[in-house]
Amino acid sequence: MTTASEAQAEIDRDEISGKAYDLRLMRRLLGYVAPYRGPFALSVLCLMLSSIALLAQPYLLKIAIDRSMAAKDLVGLSGMAALFVVAAVVELAFFYGNYYLTMLVAQRALSDLRVEVFAHLQRLPIAYFDRHPVGRLVTRMTTDVDVINEMFAAGALTIVMDGLTLLGIVAILFHLHATLALVTLSLMPLMALAINFFRIQARQSYRLIRERIARINAFLQEHISGMAIVQLFAREARTFREFDQLNDAHRQANHLSNVYEAALFSMVEAVSSISIALTVWYASGRIVAGAIALGTLVAFVEYIQKFFIPIRDFSTKYAVMQSAMAAAERVFQLLDTPLPPAQERRHAPARVAGRVDFEGVWFAYKPTGRESAARAREPVPRAAGAHGPDWVLRDVSFSVAPGETVAIVGATGSGKTTLIKLLAGFYDVQKGSVKIDGVDVREWQLERLRRSVGIVLQDVMLFSGDVAYNITLGRPEIGAARMEAAARAVHAHPFVARLPGGYAERVRERGNNFSTGQRQLLSFARALAYDPAILVLDEATSSVDPETEALIQDALDRLLQNRTAILIAHRLSTIERADRIVVLHRGEVREIGTHAELLARGGIYAKLHRLQFAAHAGREAEAAEIQE
Repeated sequence: MTTASEAQAEIDRDEISGKAYDLRLMRRLLGYVAPYRGPFALSVLCLMLSSIALLAQPYLLKIAIDRSMAAKDLVGLSGMAALFVVAAVVELAFFYGNYYLTMLVAQRALSDLRVEVFAHLQRLPIAYFDRHPVGRLVTRMTTDVDVINEMFAAGALTIVMDGLTLLGIVAILFHLHATLALVTLSLMPLMALAINFFRIQARQSYRLIRERIARINAFLQEHISGMAIVQLFAREARTFREFDQLNDAHRQANHLSNVYEAALFSMVEAVSSISIALTVWYASGRIVAGAIALGTLVAFVEYIQKFFIPIRDFSTKYAVMQSAMAAAERVFQLLDTPLPPAQERRHAPARVAGRVDFEGVWFAYKPTGRESAARAREPVPRAAGAHGPDWVLRDVSFSVAPGETVAIVGATGSGKTTLIKLLAGFYDVQKGSVKIDGVDVREWQLERLRRSVGIVLQDVMLFSGDVAYNITLGRPEIGAARMEAAARAVHAHPFVARLPGGYAERVRERGNNFSTGQRQLLSFARALAYDPAILVLDEATSSVDPETEALIQDALDRLLQNRTAILIAHRLSTIERADRIVVLHRGEVREIGTHAELLARGGIYAKLHRLQFAAHAGREAEAAEIQE
């Protein structure tokens, strides 16, 4: 398996690798806007009309001053004032339309993005989730997508239109007076260089922010879920210090971005003020000389103020856009995570007999980089070399006949649970094959495969919802009668019927309003309701009390009737019921036989039996002593 340090190193490399290209990312984001091109085009039209109305206002002032006021034409002045008011109202009305339509498109587009990310996550192999903390993946779908939404809300997509507005202002300024326009815009090259510098620096800071918020989310998800362990081992102080360090690193990253943003904003303000001062200084002398009209100066000042509004907003929009591009980079990085190679999975029989065959199976969770797909087909050595994989299973072969019950036993780490993961198609073997009804599981349609193999785990997962949903998992073909029959078969119905809401009783997070035994019974009912041809019990009775175990044992005969069963268990009562027992030791099959045959052989199983029997006898003696 991948170690914690190796997993963290891989995550860190994933966070800092790759160069972001804003144009490429923006093009991908606009791909989600494409289905809503109608409202988006209308929003762009509203923005264009709003910009035209904005550009017209200073020019109306110039005409009012130079013509109407100079000629003392009150009627003309009133007309110019009315046009100015109309232009202002048109600007505001179309700006509102642009914002409303932009946010409408943004919410729909980002909703589609979230759905695509979640659909992609569901298709990723289980090995991916072994290497990536849940908190980081949740950050991709929540925090990062929300940051992209902020880009839409800030009007960052209108930067192109802002640029056109700036070009329009520049054109009008040169039309009014070319020399004065050159004086006014003389500081623009300097500001362009400064903006480019801040752009480069801000890019790194926002990527750092996204990385560190992901680490905080991963830490919180892990430690809040495991709060009982934190408190049980008195790790509150140490956990607090670890969180404080992560939080401080995130604060420092935000502080750095604030420094860049504040510097850019203040520089724009300073250049704006200096440009107005230069304009007034140069124009004043020309007005006295009669070379420039007063209205032209007023229009220039108005245009300069409106010129720097987009640039001032640009500093804010750019900050949001940088953060959004860093977030988009990470979201698309997740979407670009390659899925398992497409295989021809056509096998989906209407009826599954339930025969299981493990044929010469070799498997390692982390094959070495030297082990290519071609080498995986070559003969595999009995022992791993210096550079070989850490084999979890070594040349494992055994069969389970339809309707047969086989128990798999062995010490912790012998590979028992790994066999189940291979059977369910969560991992592919490096050599050999796992077959159901004579067909390699890699050729089965995954949905049909996993509906044919029902697995009951020791660690039961219950979802938020009600009891009925946790048994049926929303499958419409499992009606109320079938659900209740499954619950009755595993003796879950009596305690469910006693609940205030019955099958409609709400299940809290992780099912913490139910006991361990009750959760296990619900998982049995879930597996039975799906009516799988092959039933796997992976240590399913190891965490229940004796009374609940007795109920489960009573239901096993009905559960296993006409069904292939693979039992992974330590309790003798479960193992002894099996038709055959397969003994694993260090990833290899060492013994196969019935309970009596293996005891008579005196091998590994006999030793395990003696150890468990001694422990069981000791517990019974202690119980009898307590009762006396």
